[in-house]
Amino acid sequence: MKLLYSLTSPYARKVRIVAAEKRIAIDLQVVVLADPDCPVFLHNPLGKIPVLIMDDGESLYDSSVIVDYLDQRTPVSHLIPQDSKSKFQVKRWESLADGVCDAGVAVMVEQRRPENLQDPNWIKKQWNKVDLGLKALDEDLGSNKFCVGETFSLADIALVCVLGYLDLRFDYKVDLENRYPNLARLNASLASRPSIAETLPPKA
Repeated sequence: MKLLYSLTSPYARKVRIVAAEKRIAIDLQVVVLADPDCPVFLHNPLGKIPVLIMDDGESLYDSSVIVDYLDQRTPVSHLIPQDSKSKFQVKRWESLADGVCDAGVAVMVEQRRPENLQDPNWIKKQWNKVDLGLKALDEDLGSNKFCVGETFSLADIALVCVLGYLDLRFDYKVDLENRYPNLARLNASLASRPSIAETLPPKA
């Protein structure tokens, strides 16, 4: 299997962490979406990463589908619970974390446009989603050790990935310690976990 990804994509990072936790070997191919010969469109008509190319040439996308596939591929370290209630709690966390990430990406893309073409109302609307999403996640986590139940799961992975992305792109704006202290605590406690530390997006 081969994963088309970028080092800064939080969605691709989620897949890489899951693969590491599941001990599944995947060939990693860094791509640049702006390159005219980027292979992503050959495997995902939406032109988005990550894309997992199977051994038979079939491809899987997006990240939520890929991590579901990887988690079911082997019984090692299930990251999505087998019982329905816990499973959907984990998937709910993933969905909200990914939604916060979507809003953050939208802000980043808008802010890369020439300043005179940027829409401040659009940026404000998307940043409001980031704030409300993080507040909801912070309240849901409370004083718990993990996002769902008593074990590390895909919910924790999705959370770490969105926080890593926001720190990468907006560290000047996200005051995690003061505004979302529960998330800050969990993020710090997981920072040294090998799968997380080794996939940290580069600042440069």
